[in-house]
Amino acid sequence: MLWSAKGAGVNKPEQQDQVFAKCAVRLIPFLMLLYFTNYLDRVNVGFAALTMNHDLGFSPAVYGAAASIFFISYAMFQIPATLFVERLGHRRAIFLVMAAWGAISASTALVHEPYGFYAARFLLGVAEAGFFPGIILYLTFWFPREYRARFTAIFMTAIPLSSTFGGPLSGLLLGLDSLGGLRGWQWLFLIEGLPACALALVVLKFLPDGPAQASFLSDAEKQTIAARLAAERPAAPPSDWPGIFDLRVFLLGLVGTGINSAIFGTQLWMPLIVKSLGYSNLATGFIIAVPYMLGIGIMILVGRSSDRQGERAWHVAISLLIAAGGFVIAAATSNPYVIIAGLCTVVLGIVGHYGPYYTLASSFFAGRAAPASIAAVNLLSTGLGGFIGPNLIGLLKQWTGSYAAGMLALAVGLGISVTLVLTLRQVMAAKVATA
Repeated sequence: MLWSAKGAGVNKPEQQDQVFAKCAVRLIPFLMLLYFTNYLDRVNVGFAALTMNHDLGFSPAVYGAAASIFFISYAMFQIPATLFVERLGHRRAIFLVMAAWGAISASTALVHEPYGFYAARFLLGVAEAGFFPGIILYLTFWFPREYRARFTAIFMTAIPLSSTFGGPLSGLLLGLDSLGGLRGWQWLFLIEGLPACALALVVLKFLPDGPAQASFLSDAEKQTIAARLAAERPAAPPSDWPGIFDLRVFLLGLVGTGINSAIFGTQLWMPLIVKSLGYSNLATGFIIAVPYMLGIGIMILVGRSSDRQGERAWHVAISLLIAAGGFVIAAATSNPYVIIAGLCTVVLGIVGHYGPYYTLASSFFAGRAAPASIAAVNLLSTGLGGFIGPNLIGLLKQWTGSYAAGMLALAVGLGISVTLVLTLRQVMAAKVATA
Protein backbone atom coordinates (compact mmCIF):
# COMPACT_ATOMS: atom_id res chain seq x y z
CA MET A 1 0.00 0.00 0.00
CA LEU A 2 1.36 3.42 -0.98
CA TRP A 3 1.35 6.30 1.40
CA SER A 4 -1.36 8.89 0.89
CA ALA A 5 -0.65 12.53 0.13
CA LYS A 6 -1.97 13.44 3.58
CA GLY A 7 0.54 11.18 5.24
CA ALA A 8 4.17 11.94 5.00
CA GLY A 9 4.74 9.67 2.00
CA VAL A 10 4.60 10.13 -1.75
CA ASN A 11 2.07 8.26 -3.90
CA LYS A 12 2.92 9.22 -7.50
CA PRO A 13 5.21 6.75 -9.29
CA GLU A 14 7.32 9.49 -10.84
CA GLN A 15 7.81 11.08 -7.42
CA GLN A 16 8.83 7.73 -5.98
CA ASP A 17 11.31 7.29 -8.82
CA GLN A 18 12.81 10.64 -7.83
CA VAL A 19 13.21 9.46 -4.23
CA PHE A 20 15.14 6.34 -5.25
CA ALA A 21 17.17 8.29 -7.80
CA LYS A 22 18.10 10.73 -5.02
CA CYS A 23 19.30 7.84 -2.85
CA ALA A 24 21.27 6.38 -5.75
CA VAL A 25 23.00 9.67 -6.54
CA ARG A 26 23.96 10.11 -2.90
CA LEU A 27 25.08 6.54 -2.16
CA ILE A 28 26.08 4.57 -5.27
CA PRO A 29 29.14 6.65 -6.32
CA PHE A 30 30.55 6.47 -2.80
CA LEU A 31 29.90 2.73 -2.53
CA MET A 32 31.58 2.31 -5.93
CA LEU A 33 34.65 4.14 -4.62
CA LEU A 34 34.81 1.83 -1.60
CA TYR A 35 34.40 -1.27 -3.74
CA PHE A 36 36.96 0.02 -6.26
CA THR A 37 39.47 0.20 -3.41
CA ASN A 38 38.38 -3.17 -2.05
CA TYR A 39 38.71 -4.97 -5.36
CA LEU A 40 41.99 -3.33 -6.26
CA ASP A 41 43.53 -4.49 -2.97
CA ARG A 42 42.16 -7.99 -3.52
CA VAL A 43 43.52 -8.58 -7.05
CA ASN A 44 46.58 -6.31 -7.30
CA VAL A 45 48.64 -9.34 -6.30
CA GLY A 46 48.26 -10.45 -9.93
CA PHE A 47 50.26 -7.43 -11.10
CA ALA A 48 52.70 -7.63 -8.21
CA ALA A 49 53.46 -11.19 -9.32
CA LEU A 50 54.95 -9.88 -12.57
CA THR A 51 58.14 -9.04 -10.64
CA MET A 52 57.55 -10.36 -7.10
CA ASN A 53 57.59 -14.01 -8.14
CA HIS A 54 61.04 -13.58 -9.69
CA ASP A 55 62.41 -11.46 -6.84
CA LEU A 56 61.29 -13.90 -4.15
CA GLY A 57 61.68 -17.13 -6.14
CA PHE A 58 57.99 -18.12 -6.02
CA SER A 59 56.93 -20.98 -8.33
CA PRO A 60 53.55 -20.98 -10.15
CA ALA A 61 52.21 -23.40 -7.51
CA VAL A 62 53.37 -21.18 -4.62
CA TYR A 63 51.84 -18.09 -6.19
CA GLY A 64 48.60 -19.91 -7.07
CA ALA A 65 48.31 -21.26 -3.51
CA ALA A 66 48.95 -17.84 -1.94
CA ALA A 67 46.45 -16.15 -4.28
CA SER A 68 43.89 -18.81 -3.33
CA ILE A 69 44.49 -18.77 0.44
CA PHE A 70 42.75 -15.39 0.61
CA PHE A 71 39.53 -17.16 -0.30
CA ILE A 72 39.85 -19.81 2.43
CA SER A 73 39.69 -17.21 5.20
CA TYR A 74 37.20 -15.15 3.17
CA ALA A 75 34.90 -18.18 3.10
CA MET A 76 35.51 -19.15 6.74
CA PHE A 77 34.53 -15.71 8.04
CA GLN A 78 31.85 -14.89 5.46
CA ILE A 79 28.77 -15.61 7.54
CA PRO A 80 30.00 -14.35 10.95
CA ALA A 81 31.48 -11.21 9.35
CA THR A 82 28.25 -10.40 7.48
CA LEU A 83 26.18 -10.91 10.62
CA PHE A 84 28.68 -8.67 12.45
CA VAL A 85 28.16 -5.90 9.88
CA GLU A 86 24.37 -6.20 10.13
CA ARG A 87 24.33 -6.23 13.96
CA LEU A 88 26.89 -3.46 14.54
CA GLY A 89 25.51 -1.19 11.82
CA HIS A 90 27.02 -0.55 8.42
CA ARG A 91 28.68 2.77 9.23
CA ARG A 92 30.85 1.54 12.09
CA ALA A 93 31.40 -1.96 10.73
CA ILE A 94 32.55 -0.80 7.27
CA PHE A 95 34.90 1.67 8.97
CA LEU A 96 36.56 -1.18 10.91
CA VAL A 97 36.65 -3.50 7.90
CA MET A 98 38.29 -0.93 5.62
CA ALA A 99 40.88 0.18 8.16
CA ALA A 100 41.89 -3.46 8.73
CA TRP A 101 42.12 -4.52 5.08
CA GLY A 102 44.01 -1.36 4.07
CA ALA A 103 46.67 -1.94 6.71
CA ILE A 104 47.00 -5.65 5.86
CA SER A 105 47.18 -5.02 2.11
CA ALA A 106 49.92 -2.41 2.56
CA SER A 107 51.86 -4.73 4.87
CA THR A 108 52.11 -7.33 2.09
CA ALA A 109 55.04 -5.19 0.91
CA LEU A 110 57.01 -6.73 3.81
CA VAL A 111 56.75 -10.39 2.77
CA HIS A 112 59.95 -12.15 1.75
CA GLU A 113 59.12 -15.87 1.83
CA PRO A 114 56.11 -18.11 1.04
CA TYR A 115 54.73 -18.50 4.57
CA GLY A 116 54.66 -14.75 5.14
CA PHE A 117 52.87 -14.36 1.80
CA TYR A 118 50.34 -17.03 2.78
CA ALA A 119 49.74 -15.31 6.15
CA ALA A 120 49.21 -11.87 4.57
CA ARG A 121 46.68 -13.23 2.07
CA PHE A 122 44.87 -15.21 4.79
CA LEU A 123 44.51 -12.13 7.02
CA LEU A 124 43.35 -10.02 4.07
CA GLY A 125 40.55 -12.54 3.49
CA VAL A 126 39.48 -12.26 7.14
CA ALA A 127 39.42 -8.46 6.94
CA GLU A 128 37.46 -8.29 3.67
CA ALA A 129 34.95 -11.05 4.43
CA GLY A 130 32.07 -8.85 5.56
CA PHE A 131 32.41 -6.00 3.07
CA PHE A 132 30.81 -7.16 -0.18
CA PRO A 133 27.90 -9.21 1.23
CA GLY A 134 27.34 -6.39 3.73
CA ILE A 135 26.97 -3.89 0.89
CA ILE A 136 24.62 -6.17 -1.08
CA LEU A 137 22.48 -6.37 2.07
CA TYR A 138 22.78 -2.59 2.49
CA LEU A 139 21.29 -1.98 -0.97
CA THR A 140 18.17 -3.91 0.08
CA PHE A 141 17.62 -1.30 2.82
CA TRP A 142 17.29 1.43 0.17
CA PHE A 143 15.97 0.07 -3.13
CA PRO A 144 12.96 -2.08 -4.14
CA ARG A 145 13.51 -5.17 -6.25
CA GLU A 146 12.58 -3.48 -9.54
CA TYR A 147 15.53 -1.06 -9.18
CA ARG A 148 18.03 -3.41 -7.64
CA ALA A 149 19.69 -5.15 -10.62
CA ARG A 150 20.56 -1.86 -12.33
CA PHE A 151 21.87 -0.21 -9.14
CA THR A 152 23.74 -3.37 -8.16
CA ALA A 153 25.28 -3.45 -11.64
CA ILE A 154 26.25 0.24 -11.42
CA PHE A 155 27.79 -0.32 -7.98
CA MET A 156 29.70 -3.32 -9.31
CA THR A 157 31.15 -1.37 -12.23
CA ALA A 158 33.84 -0.75 -9.60
CA ILE A 159 35.21 -4.16 -10.68
CA PRO A 160 35.94 -3.24 -14.31
CA LEU A 161 36.92 0.26 -13.22
CA SER A 162 39.50 -1.19 -10.82
CA SER A 163 41.05 -3.10 -13.72
CA THR A 164 40.65 -0.23 -16.22
CA PHE A 165 42.59 2.16 -14.00
CA GLY A 166 44.32 -0.30 -11.70
CA GLY A 167 46.04 -2.18 -14.52
CA PRO A 168 47.94 0.80 -15.96
CA LEU A 169 48.51 2.21 -12.45
CA SER A 170 50.00 -1.07 -11.27
CA GLY A 171 52.21 -1.22 -14.35
CA LEU A 172 53.49 2.28 -13.58
CA LEU A 173 54.10 1.47 -9.91
CA LEU A 174 56.19 -1.54 -10.86
CA GLY A 175 58.41 0.98 -12.62
CA LEU A 176 59.35 2.50 -9.23
CA ASP A 177 61.79 -0.37 -8.75
CA SER A 178 64.67 0.51 -6.35
CA LEU A 179 63.15 3.91 -5.41
CA GLY A 180 63.85 4.40 -1.69
CA GLY A 181 65.38 0.93 -1.54
CA LEU A 182 62.04 -0.78 -2.28
CA ARG A 183 61.10 -3.00 -5.18
CA GLY A 184 58.30 -1.95 -7.54
CA TRP A 185 55.89 -4.59 -6.23
CA GLN A 186 56.42 -3.27 -2.68
CA TRP A 187 55.49 0.25 -3.78
CA LEU A 188 52.42 -1.23 -5.47
CA PHE A 189 51.11 -2.78 -2.23
CA LEU A 190 51.88 0.35 -0.18
CA ILE A 191 50.36 2.91 -2.54
CA GLU A 192 47.27 0.86 -3.37
CA GLY A 193 46.65 -0.35 0.21
CA LEU A 194 46.84 2.79 2.34
CA PRO A 195 43.94 4.72 0.66
CA ALA A 196 41.51 2.22 2.22
CA CYS A 197 42.59 3.42 5.68
CA ALA A 198 41.86 7.04 4.71
CA LEU A 199 38.47 6.16 3.18
CA ALA A 200 37.52 4.32 6.39
CA LEU A 201 37.42 7.68 8.17
CA VAL A 202 35.18 9.13 5.44
CA VAL A 203 32.73 6.26 5.95
CA LEU A 204 32.08 7.40 9.53
CA LYS A 205 30.97 10.79 8.24
CA PHE A 206 29.27 9.92 4.98
CA LEU A 207 27.51 6.54 5.27
CA PRO A 208 24.19 6.32 7.16
CA ASP A 209 23.15 2.94 8.56
CA GLY A 210 19.87 3.13 6.62
CA PRO A 211 17.17 5.50 5.32
CA ALA A 212 15.93 6.26 8.85
CA GLN A 213 19.35 7.75 9.73
CA ALA A 214 19.81 9.62 6.43
CA SER A 215 19.96 13.39 6.98
CA PHE A 216 19.61 14.01 3.23
CA LEU A 217 16.06 12.53 3.18
CA SER A 218 12.89 14.21 4.37
CA ASP A 219 10.44 12.35 6.61
CA ALA A 220 8.13 11.89 3.62
CA GLU A 221 10.92 10.34 1.56
CA LYS A 222 11.91 8.00 4.40
CA GLN A 223 8.34 6.79 4.73
CA THR A 224 8.03 6.30 0.97
CA ILE A 225 11.08 4.02 0.99
CA ALA A 226 9.78 2.11 4.00
CA ALA A 227 6.36 1.59 2.38
CA ARG A 228 7.75 0.36 -0.94
CA LEU A 229 10.13 -2.08 0.72
CA ALA A 230 7.45 -3.38 3.11
CA ALA A 231 5.10 -4.07 0.17
CA GLU A 232 7.50 -6.57 -1.43
CA ARG A 233 9.37 -7.92 1.58
CA PRO A 234 10.06 -11.67 1.24
CA ALA A 235 9.74 -14.20 4.06
CA ALA A 236 11.41 -13.13 7.30
CA PRO A 237 12.16 -16.23 9.43
CA PRO A 238 12.87 -15.60 13.12
CA SER A 239 16.44 -16.98 12.96
CA ASP A 240 19.53 -16.96 10.71
CA TRP A 241 19.45 -20.68 9.85
CA PRO A 242 16.77 -20.81 7.10
CA GLY A 243 18.88 -18.37 5.08
CA ILE A 244 21.82 -20.78 5.18
CA PHE A 245 20.08 -24.10 4.46
CA ASP A 246 17.58 -23.08 1.77
CA LEU A 247 17.90 -25.05 -1.51
CA ARG A 248 17.80 -21.85 -3.58
CA VAL A 249 20.70 -20.40 -1.61
CA PHE A 250 22.71 -23.61 -2.07
CA LEU A 251 22.06 -23.75 -5.83
CA LEU A 252 22.87 -20.08 -6.36
CA GLY A 253 26.06 -20.48 -4.36
CA LEU A 254 27.14 -23.43 -6.52
CA VAL A 255 26.38 -21.38 -9.64
CA GLY A 256 28.72 -18.74 -8.22
CA THR A 257 31.44 -21.32 -7.53
CA GLY A 258 31.92 -21.87 -11.25
CA ILE A 259 31.59 -18.16 -11.99
CA ASN A 260 34.13 -17.00 -9.43
CA SER A 261 36.56 -19.76 -10.32
CA ALA A 262 36.57 -18.14 -13.76
CA ILE A 263 36.63 -14.57 -12.43
CA PHE A 264 39.57 -14.95 -10.07
CA GLY A 265 41.36 -17.48 -12.21
CA THR A 266 41.29 -14.83 -14.93
CA GLN A 267 42.04 -11.76 -12.81
CA LEU A 268 44.88 -13.22 -10.78
CA TRP A 269 46.58 -14.92 -13.73
CA MET A 270 45.69 -12.69 -16.68
CA PRO A 271 48.66 -10.33 -16.11
CA LEU A 272 51.05 -13.31 -16.19
CA ILE A 273 49.30 -14.83 -19.23
CA VAL A 274 49.49 -11.57 -21.20
CA LYS A 275 53.10 -10.94 -20.19
CA SER A 276 54.03 -14.46 -21.30
CA LEU A 277 52.98 -13.40 -24.82
CA GLY A 278 55.94 -11.01 -24.89
CA TYR A 279 54.52 -7.72 -23.56
CA SER A 280 56.15 -5.39 -21.03
CA ASN A 281 54.68 -4.78 -17.55
CA LEU A 282 53.26 -1.41 -18.61
CA ALA A 283 51.83 -2.73 -21.90
CA THR A 284 50.29 -5.65 -19.99
CA GLY A 285 48.46 -3.21 -17.71
CA PHE A 286 47.00 -1.28 -20.63
CA ILE A 287 46.00 -4.43 -22.56
CA ILE A 288 44.11 -5.79 -19.56
CA ALA A 289 42.36 -2.46 -19.04
CA VAL A 290 40.66 -2.54 -22.47
CA PRO A 291 38.04 -5.31 -21.96
CA TYR A 292 37.19 -4.06 -18.49
CA MET A 293 36.64 -0.55 -19.83
CA LEU A 294 34.27 -1.93 -22.47
CA GLY A 295 32.61 -4.13 -19.86
CA ILE A 296 31.29 -1.15 -17.88
CA GLY A 297 28.61 -0.44 -20.48
CA ILE A 298 27.72 -4.12 -20.76
CA MET A 299 27.18 -4.42 -17.00
CA ILE A 300 24.78 -1.48 -16.98
CA LEU A 301 22.89 -2.63 -20.09
CA VAL A 302 22.43 -6.17 -18.80
CA GLY A 303 21.32 -4.87 -15.39
CA ARG A 304 18.74 -2.57 -16.99
CA SER A 305 17.51 -5.35 -19.27
CA SER A 306 17.15 -7.69 -16.30
CA ASP A 307 15.11 -5.11 -14.35
CA ARG A 308 12.98 -4.20 -17.35
CA GLN A 309 12.09 -7.82 -18.12
CA GLY A 310 11.95 -8.92 -14.48
CA GLU A 311 14.16 -11.87 -15.44
CA ARG A 312 17.45 -12.96 -13.84
CA ALA A 313 18.44 -16.56 -14.64
CA TRP A 314 18.68 -16.34 -18.45
CA HIS A 315 20.60 -13.07 -18.21
CA VAL A 316 23.15 -14.89 -16.05
CA ALA A 317 23.23 -18.00 -18.26
CA ILE A 318 23.81 -16.16 -21.55
CA SER A 319 26.60 -14.09 -20.01
CA LEU A 320 28.34 -17.25 -18.78
CA LEU A 321 28.06 -19.02 -22.13
CA ILE A 322 29.81 -16.09 -23.81
CA ALA A 323 32.61 -16.20 -21.21
CA ALA A 324 33.03 -19.99 -21.61
CA GLY A 325 33.36 -19.53 -25.37
CA GLY A 326 36.12 -16.98 -24.76
CA PHE A 327 38.12 -19.47 -22.69
CA VAL A 328 37.82 -22.12 -25.42
CA ILE A 329 39.03 -19.63 -28.05
CA ALA A 330 42.03 -18.58 -25.92
CA ALA A 331 42.98 -22.18 -25.10
CA ALA A 332 42.72 -23.45 -28.67
CA THR A 333 45.40 -21.25 -30.25
CA SER A 334 48.98 -20.09 -29.88
CA ASN A 335 48.36 -16.83 -31.74
CA PRO A 336 48.85 -14.03 -29.16
CA TYR A 337 46.24 -11.79 -30.76
CA VAL A 338 43.61 -14.53 -30.73
CA ILE A 339 44.49 -15.42 -27.14
CA ILE A 340 43.98 -11.78 -26.10
CA ALA A 341 40.71 -11.64 -28.07
CA GLY A 342 39.52 -14.78 -26.29
CA LEU A 343 40.42 -13.38 -22.85
CA CYS A 344 38.62 -10.14 -23.73
CA THR A 345 35.53 -12.19 -24.59
CA VAL A 346 35.82 -13.92 -21.21
CA VAL A 347 35.82 -10.59 -19.40
CA LEU A 348 32.95 -9.14 -21.44
CA GLY A 349 30.85 -12.24 -20.79
CA ILE A 350 31.58 -12.47 -17.09
CA VAL A 351 30.82 -8.85 -16.23
CA GLY A 352 27.29 -9.16 -17.58
CA HIS A 353 26.18 -11.53 -14.84
CA TYR A 354 26.80 -9.28 -11.83
CA GLY A 355 23.55 -7.29 -11.62
CA PRO A 356 21.03 -10.12 -12.10
CA TYR A 357 23.06 -12.65 -10.09
CA TYR A 358 23.37 -10.56 -6.94
CA THR A 359 19.77 -9.39 -7.23
CA LEU A 360 18.80 -13.05 -6.94
CA ALA A 361 21.07 -13.41 -3.91
CA SER A 362 19.28 -10.62 -2.06
CA SER A 363 15.72 -11.64 -3.00
CA PHE A 364 15.12 -14.85 -1.06
CA PHE A 365 14.70 -13.63 2.54
CA ALA A 366 14.19 -10.60 4.77
CA GLY A 367 14.84 -10.14 8.48
CA ARG A 368 17.55 -12.11 10.28
CA ALA A 369 17.82 -14.69 7.49
CA ALA A 370 18.72 -12.09 4.83
CA PRO A 371 22.36 -11.44 5.80
CA ALA A 372 22.89 -15.16 6.41
CA SER A 373 21.55 -16.11 2.95
CA ILE A 374 23.63 -13.45 1.16
CA ALA A 375 26.73 -14.53 3.08
CA ALA A 376 26.09 -18.21 2.34
CA VAL A 377 25.83 -17.49 -1.38
CA ASN A 378 29.03 -15.45 -1.28
CA LEU A 379 30.79 -18.16 0.76
CA LEU A 380 30.25 -20.72 -2.00
CA SER A 381 30.72 -18.30 -4.89
CA THR A 382 33.57 -15.97 -3.98
CA GLY A 383 35.01 -18.10 -1.17
CA LEU A 384 35.06 -21.55 -2.76
CA GLY A 385 35.24 -20.37 -6.37
CA GLY A 386 37.99 -17.89 -5.60
CA PHE A 387 40.03 -20.68 -4.01
CA ILE A 388 39.53 -23.15 -6.85
CA GLY A 389 40.19 -20.89 -9.86
CA PRO A 390 43.66 -19.43 -9.14
CA ASN A 391 44.90 -22.67 -7.58
CA LEU A 392 43.67 -24.75 -10.51
CA ILE A 393 45.44 -22.61 -13.10
CA GLY A 394 48.65 -22.58 -11.03
CA LEU A 395 48.74 -26.37 -10.65
CA LEU A 396 47.82 -27.09 -14.28
CA LYS A 397 50.39 -24.57 -15.50
CA GLN A 398 53.07 -26.28 -13.43
CA TRP A 399 52.04 -29.76 -14.59
CA THR A 400 51.52 -29.00 -18.29
CA GLY A 401 53.72 -25.95 -18.88
CA SER A 402 50.75 -24.18 -20.50
CA TYR A 403 47.79 -22.03 -19.46
CA ALA A 404 45.46 -23.78 -21.95
CA ALA A 405 44.42 -26.67 -19.67
CA GLY A 406 43.49 -24.26 -16.88
CA MET A 407 41.38 -22.12 -19.20
CA LEU A 408 39.51 -25.17 -20.51
CA ALA A 409 38.84 -26.31 -16.94
CA LEU A 410 37.35 -22.90 -16.12
CA ALA A 411 35.17 -23.11 -19.25
CA VAL A 412 33.79 -26.46 -18.04
CA GLY A 413 33.01 -24.87 -14.66
CA LEU A 414 31.04 -22.11 -16.37
CA GLY A 415 29.10 -24.71 -18.34
CA ILE A 416 28.10 -26.43 -15.09
CA SER A 417 27.04 -23.05 -13.67
CA VAL A 418 24.76 -22.47 -16.67
CA THR A 419 23.04 -25.82 -16.01
CA LEU A 420 22.66 -25.02 -12.32
CA VAL A 421 21.25 -21.52 -12.80
CA LEU A 422 18.58 -22.85 -15.16
CA THR A 423 17.80 -25.57 -12.59
CA LEU A 424 17.47 -22.83 -9.97
CA ARG A 425 15.02 -21.06 -12.28
CA GLN A 426 12.79 -24.14 -12.24
CA VAL A 427 13.06 -24.48 -8.45
CA MET A 428 12.05 -20.83 -7.97
CA ALA A 429 9.11 -21.21 -10.37
CA ALA A 430 7.93 -24.32 -8.50
CA LYS A 431 8.18 -22.48 -5.15
CA VAL A 432 6.05 -19.60 -6.50
CA ALA A 433 3.49 -22.04 -7.90
CA THR A 434 3.07 -23.77 -4.53
CA ALA A 435 3.08 -20.58 -2.42
